[in-house]
Amino acid sequence: MPHITYLQAIQATILEEMKKKPQIILLGQDIKTYGGAFKLTDNLAKHLTPNQIIDSPISETGMIGTAIGAAITGLHPIVEIQFADFLSCSFNQITNLLAKFYFRTSKTLPIVIRAPAGGGLGLGPFHSQNPEPYYLPSAGIKIVCPSTVGDAISLLKAALHDGGPVILIEYKKLYRNLKDEVHPDESYQEDMLGKACIRRAGSDITLITFGQLCNSALEAAEQLYSEQGISLEVIDLRSLVPLDIITITNSVKKTGKAIVVHESPESGGIGGEICARINECVFEFLDGPLLRIGAKNCPIPYNPELEKLVLPSVSEICKAAVWLARY
Repeated sequence: MPHITYLQAIQATILEEMKKKPQIILLGQDIKTYGGAFKLTDNLAKHLTPNQIIDSPISETGMIGTAIGAAITGLHPIVEIQFADFLSCSFNQITNLLAKFYFRTSKTLPIVIRAPAGGGLGLGPFHSQNPEPYYLPSAGIKIVCPSTVGDAISLLKAALHDGGPVILIEYKKLYRNLKDEVHPDESYQEDMLGKACIRRAGSDITLITFGQLCNSALEAAEQLYSEQGISLEVIDLRSLVPLDIITITNSVKKTGKAIVVHESPESGGIGGEICARINECVFEFLDGPLLRIGAKNCPIPYNPELEKLVLPSVSEICKAAVWLARY
């Protein structure tokens, strides 16, 4: 069976869905001729109708506004934001227009916003952020974060078939560094919104994470078990909105302890929300304090060594897990 990268999985899925549904259009900066900042849309135009891919001006507000108008007329836009950091430029369009459109009109807008996010590439403070916390409270928008090649396919399909606005957080460090086997005859799930996945079963501590940090979590789990016999159950959220609180709380009931790890800053991140939900739902099962690990509350440095100090690491996860296991 063929092995493809995270980037190729997203590219192939976009092409497949756009061929099946001509109403899907793709908007973004330099995506038609140049192929986008990461070459994810390279060569797509030659397989599609002339008007399905649109090169946009450098205006995220304009891109999201255009997508909203296009969706109202019956089209199904996919918007590529060159870097997730620049979602903030379209904050009003997303939170005040897109998110609230259904509540004002009872009509859904089938818009998928693709946002390459995350650090680890030495790209500095304007091209390394994880801005999902800004949109978590915006009722009306779903947020998904694939950590594997298979989930990149499934979650994109789920977003396109949902019929409402979805922000798809893609991890640019995974684009070419993550490769996996895919099965052409396999029917990838399209009902994954709101469904977490247990990546590794365990008995001592529930480790809740998502995105590219799943790799760090699994590495930490293997290291802790082989060196100290500490068993971590690793949950990949996959979907931040809606949140699979049932999978989370069932795991915490079993282990009695939990750590939430995310790449956005610790202050104001989803870790605090998940800890609060665990506390509300299964407090009586807890055998230790709830812990969260996030990035330091400062801009992401360009220097690779400084960047490592700011972002959550395997060693940081291991240190927290050892402390909690001994509590």
